Amino acid sequence: MRKQIAAANWKMNLTLSQAETLLNEIVATPHHLGENQQAVFAVPAIYIPLALEKLANKPHVFVAAQNAHQKQSGAYTGELSASMLASIGVNHIIVGHSERREYFAESDALLAEKVDAILSIQSTPIFCCGEPLSIREAETQNAFVEAQLKNSLFHLSAEAIVKVVIAYEPIWAIGTGKTASSQQAQDIHAYIRSCFATKYGEAVANEISILYGGSVKASNAKEIFSQPDVDGGLVGGASLIATEFAAIINALS
Repeated sequence: MRKQIAAANWKMNLTLSQAETLLNEIVATPHHLGENQQAVFAVPAIYIPLALEKLANKPHVFVAAQNAHQKQSGAYTGELSASMLASIGVNHIIVGHSERREYFAESDALLAEKVDAILSIQSTPIFCCGEPLSIREAETQNAFVEAQLKNSLFHLSAEAIVKVVIAYEPIWAIGTGKTASSQQAQDIHAYIRSCFATKYGEAVANEISILYGGSVKASNAKEIFSQPDVDGGLVGGASLIATEFAAIINALS
């Protein structure tokens, strides 16, 4: 049975004192995770040790990084490698967020290297895919997302691909207040799963967790997560409010 995941992406937000306050509030806010469910907190790299300390010994709760370099070491000033992150206890890493693709020109080929680097040390990539508004309006989102998956992931073996978490994010719905309807989310998630089924078979495809990311909040999470091919969410702004994110965690079916 595939995992259901509520993943928080703090992005580049909060001072140290604000981060500590939020983590304390998260720990104190009631939320429930079943045996097949996880909460993942992708905090700014500078706050990873703090998050690891605050969330230690919480069952089914993990700390993630928002990015990693494709090499494990070398003369790459300012970068962090997957092996460095793993060495301090971080085993989930976001790869290919739309903001990384747009602002830092991360290509599908580069993201394939990053996925390989993360998997090589037995860590979990949270691979982001999704289309901009122009593609959605042209109704070519399926082909667009399929190309992202093929270019960055389809070189992997079946054994490796089931270790990757997919986060579908309609770029037009990130931070805009717009949200894909629950049916739109289901339709594209089902299509993504069908792409994996065509490549790897239905049994493998049904093991892959696919998260929805695009203005998920407490008020819409339950409806979105109730869709059969939606396995949770990658949450931005709402993850910066402890009660809001706790409600999103509790919306996992």
